Formats: sequence, C-alpha cells, structure tokens
Amino acid sequence: MALLKLATVWLGGCSGCHMSFLDLDEWLIDLAAQVDLVYSPFVDIKEYPEGVDVVLVEGAVANEEHLQMIQTVRSRSQILVSFGDCAVTGNVTALRNPLGSAEPVLQRCYIELVDIHGTIPHEPGIVPTLLDWVMPVHTVVSVDVYLPGCPPSATRIKAVLEALLQGEKPQLEGREFIKFG
Repeated sequence: MALLKLATVWLGGCSGCHMSFLDLDEWLIDLAAQVDLVYSPFVDIKEYPEGVDVVLVEGAVANEEHLQMIQTVRSRSQILVSFGDCAVTGNVTALRNPLGSAEPVLQRCYIELVDIHGTIPHEPGIVPTLLDWVMPVHTVVSVDVYLPGCPPSATRIKAVLEALLQGEKPQLEGREFIKFG
C-alpha cells in the first residue's frame, strides 16, 4: 500500500497550528507509518512537490510570496485543508486590513518608530512585498476542508487526518470541533 503524501505549509501566521500538530504526541508515530511527509517547515525541502495527496495550510495570504505559494500548493495538491483561524478567516494576520493598505503599517513600523535611519525594507527575492489586503486561503484558491481553531487542538487535527487517511471527508460537528478561537 502506497503511503499518503502529506504536506504542511506555513503562510502568514504565528506557527501555532504547526505547534498544535506536534501536540499529536505519540500519534505522530502512528501517522508516520501511514504518510510520507513530502513538504513542511518540519523538514528541509525547498520546493513544493507535485502529487501531494493532503496539505494542511496554516496562515493567511499576506504577501506576494504567499500568493505564489498558495497557487502552487493548490495546483499540486489533491486535498487542501485550511488549517487554523488565520487560514480560514484571516484572523490576527488580517488586523491590518482596516488600514486600507500595507503602506500605513510599513510607515509606522519602519519610519515613524525607528531611532535612526528609518527605511522600509525592500530587497527583491529576499523581502516579499506585502499585499494591501490580507486574505483567508479560500478567497484565493479552492479549499476542500476547513479546520478552525487558534490553534486547532490536537484532537481536531487528529480527527481530520484520521478521516482523510480512511479516504473519507472529515465531518467536524459540535462545539469541540467547530469553535473558532
């Protein structure tokens, strides 16, 4: 039996969802026997591969690098899971949206609040350009499964992964599985 190709991606967020993934503790050993982790912040793989069966995408789309990455991820993945509240709604990452664009945030951080030599960082290929609007994943690409939580608990993550490993669509019902925050 071929192992399921699993990936995880970290866009604009705090990595709390990935930390919660690690809270699967001993079940990670069982999971490792059933999947091939083909891309993740947990492993040193530079390019997102073709033919991914399931990907957990943490974080919102906040810069040009995220935008390019999520489009690549969607085109190369069979099942995309919007992993955590930032990916599902924009959450904390999108708190800058009421300012209307990225410019007020950049001005405040890099010009107004510096002691000397304020400059907005911009180095093509090194510092990705912020998008004016932070977007949840589903506004950019299609999403197959939504996994809310800030972060989602290990129990929720396990429930989703167990269903997907059995070839089923996860059925998240009840407060324990669909509560945000």
